Amino acid sequence: MSDPFLDAHAVVRRPGHTLDVRLTAERGDVIAVIGPNGAGKSTLVRALAGIVPLDDGQVTCDGDIWEGDGADRLDARERRVGMVFQQELLFPHLTALANVAFGPRARGVPRRDAERTATEWLTRLGVEDLAARRPRQLSGGQAQRVSIARALATEPRLLLLDEPLSSLDVGVAMALRVELGKHLAAYDGVAVLVTHDALDAMTVANRVLVIDEGRVAQEGTPEEVAQRPRTDHVARLVGLNVLRGTSSGTTIRLSDGAVLVSATAAVGEVDACFSPTAVTLTVDEPVGSARNRWRGTITSIAPHGAAVRVHLDAASGLIADITPASAAQLRLVPGSRVWATVKATEIAVYGGG
Repeated sequence: MSDPFLDAHAVVRRPGHTLDVRLTAERGDVIAVIGPNGAGKSTLVRALAGIVPLDDGQVTCDGDIWEGDGADRLDARERRVGMVFQQELLFPHLTALANVAFGPRARGVPRRDAERTATEWLTRLGVEDLAARRPRQLSGGQAQRVSIARALATEPRLLLLDEPLSSLDVGVAMALRVELGKHLAAYDGVAVLVTHDALDAMTVANRVLVIDEGRVAQEGTPEEVAQRPRTDHVARLVGLNVLRGTSSGTTIRLSDGAVLVSATAAVGEVDACFSPTAVTLTVDEPVGSARNRWRGTITSIAPHGAAVRVHLDAASGLIADITPASAAQLRLVPGSRVWATVKATEIAVYGGG
């Protein structure tokens, strides 16, 4: 059996806190790292990048030892790493084109070739028309697209993204999330994405690593982590309905044969996502305009902040958040049979063509 593309055991000790995380990944993996504030997520990213030295352990990537195992430690400039942070941190005195070309130039690529590569990446991220602008002339979403282009232009073996969408407006973040997902799907290295957003973990990554108090609390596919969260933080974070299926236009056929209707046209394999608050529960069969409906049994019901969270056995496990008044009026208890409905306009679709 061949060695993993990325094999890391990061041990970083600080007063009152120790990070001790083992992470292995194969080529093409996109790993979402989630966990509460202070868990050690950003420390892990900086250790992998070579910004923070390890106190113990090792980092090996694509057959090269970057740190540990008795080898000389490579600093951040010597590792084939691309990084994208919450704040874009572009060079303010350089144009977008020069920012993206900087990495290849630093590696000895001739200027003309570096600028050609930079132009290609700006085009892929949809901001080629902004090549001559400086960072202060860019919006937040535009600057983050340039940052992603800059990270990918160096052809890194390891791409590290630390909360890249968290400072953006919701609409901008959603559009960039779709773009990022497409590029990561075609990326042939390993991507590690630190995020607080369940949509990132559920729709962009193929693996999720949960860190709590500096240790790995859970690891698995997005579906495994969402369906069986082992920490309260993950249970709160992934309180999101994610249904996978094959889309043709606005019709999505789920794995169980059921059909879901969205307002977004797509073709191919997709994730259909909607909030628990978008789910309406009724005892009687609904007669409204919602085209997506399921008949199911309540498996659990419990307070969830100001709402009541209801789990159903329909559609591989639906989650609904309703008001305490509605729960009382409907007399909902575990074992109750109910109808669940979701409007097509409430469903976000990711993936497909």
